[in-house]
Amino acid sequence: MRTLVCTTPKQFDYATGEQPALTPGHAIIKIRRIGICGTDLHAYEGTQPFFEYPRILGHELAGELVDFDDAPGFEKGEAVTFIPYFNCGTCVACRAGKPNCCTHMKVCGVHVHGGMVEYLSVPSYALVHGEGLSFDELALVEPLAIGAHGVRRAGVRPGEFVLVIGAGPIGLGIMEFARIAGAQVIAMDINDSRLTFCKEKLKVQHIVNALSPDVTEQLQQITNGDMPTVVIDATGSQRAINNAFQYMAHGARYVMVGLQKGEVSFSHPEFHKRESTLMSSRNATREDFEHVVASMKKGLVEPTTYITHRVQFEQVKEEFAGWLDPANGVIKAMVELD
Repeated sequence: MRTLVCTTPKQFDYATGEQPALTPGHAIIKIRRIGICGTDLHAYEGTQPFFEYPRILGHELAGELVDFDDAPGFEKGEAVTFIPYFNCGTCVACRAGKPNCCTHMKVCGVHVHGGMVEYLSVPSYALVHGEGLSFDELALVEPLAIGAHGVRRAGVRPGEFVLVIGAGPIGLGIMEFARIAGAQVIAMDINDSRLTFCKEKLKVQHIVNALSPDVTEQLQQITNGDMPTVVIDATGSQRAINNAFQYMAHGARYVMVGLQKGEVSFSHPEFHKRESTLMSSRNATREDFEHVVASMKKGLVEPTTYITHRVQFEQVKEEFAGWLDPANGVIKAMVELD
């Protein structure tokens, strides 16, 4: 079985290994698509928080269900994806119905080896039916589910202004599901080409370059003087996260989807007088995955729009570093396995 291992920062090595054997409560998936996400890129760079090497990356995955134990309703050969956040089922978060922030979380491709392999064993409880979607679509369910979860955390209401900071794949998913929730979406980034993508491909109503000298004035004009009632960060940039507090309307909710290593800093009086709400959003739940799949089936989201680069598994080592260069215009790179 072919595998691709990130042995140290900026170093991949191909290897061979044994195909995983079926074990109780698990399923074997023949991997057909691997979406490359920010976590993979940061791990390659050496900037991913709480990461250890060597590690097999990859958690945006789709494939064929080869074999399984204890997976009622599934059939061998069907196209599937899965929820890559393996939870314990017994901790305080799991008991409260929040397995996405389990105290003993093992994220596939981060804490445990991931899907840059030909065959992968996953817990059967994590399987998600393909529902007739393509492998490309199924590989994009997970990043979109993160966006859907952030929107659900924010409690987005129809008609309100939602500022999404960061127009990478996660930010794009947040924009999509904020739109589906009925919001007026404002996209903010420092990359004009990505902002153009938001406007032309996702039909985002408003775009703002974060480097503009009059950002606050632009937001006031867009929101009729109110400022956004929801701010969602998808940058993982300390500077962007801290700056965003000034963009909140009175009574606004601020949701941090992006993750960075430093401290969050803001003016307590400014935050307090707004009676603001600050929350984090981690991973996603089965409810979010099912919402994404249903939205794809209804045609509310066209995920393949995000795929800008496509390579075979054997090309990943050679091509990966180039996906870090903004000049190459990568939105989503997709890896294919025959």
